[in-house]
Amino acid sequence: MANVIANETFFSLQRYAHKGLWKEGEPIWHPLLFLSRYLKETKLGRIEIKIPEGVFLEKKELISIGEGTVIEPGVLIQGPCIIGKNCTIRHGAYIRGPFVCGDSCHIGHSAELKHSILLDGACATHFVYVGDSILGNAVNLGAGVKCANLRLDRQEVAVQLNGKRVKTGLKKFGALIGDRSQIGCNSVLNPGTFFGMESFSYPLMNLSGFVPPRSQVSAKGIQPIEQKILEKLLCQSIITTPA
Repeated sequence: MANVIANETFFSLQRYAHKGLWKEGEPIWHPLLFLSRYLKETKLGRIEIKIPEGVFLEKKELISIGEGTVIEPGVLIQGPCIIGKNCTIRHGAYIRGPFVCGDSCHIGHSAELKHSILLDGACATHFVYVGDSILGNAVNLGAGVKCANLRLDRQEVAVQLNGKRVKTGLKKFGALIGDRSQIGCNSVLNPGTFFGMESFSYPLMNLSGFVPPRSQVSAKGIQPIEQKILEKLLCQSIITTPA
């Protein structure tokens, strides 16, 4: 299958510990097809923190957690899964493998994440659902955001790219969100949504299709972000790449 979008259009993988998930010549969503195999080929079971009482680890031998990560009581994690260094996982979060999370990520209260990939510094805050999705570096999902991953007719998810309908090979495929983008509270990303880097949506948006990089999405539609607004966001470190 031809690579219809360059990875660099959405993600910087230079520092990412799991950049091996992306294969040259494969589509940008290929890591979701490859994720289970990647985890089977990776040595798991290395937990570098003390697990607090009240944290539930299922298939502990298939879970790795990096040093400096804080996990609050009431969290349930099912392997196979990798959680990086210096992450924070809040009370009530539910993580279902296969799942890979980079360093310095934040997963909020009552968030549910399954069969997904988080790059460094990604934030899936409270009451979100992230299914079969990829979140780029320093992405922030506002409270209540849902990455819907299943079509109502249960058919294979296809995406609209360059004016063409491209099949993904996935019956479950949520969203692909580029580096330093923000999704407003209580928004829904429909199956197969591509949200370009350094873009943001207002709250309560119904998102689908392809959102170009450096765009803003509101009730008025998709518009380019004005340069002065983009510079202000960068200066305020709202969409700054993590160190």
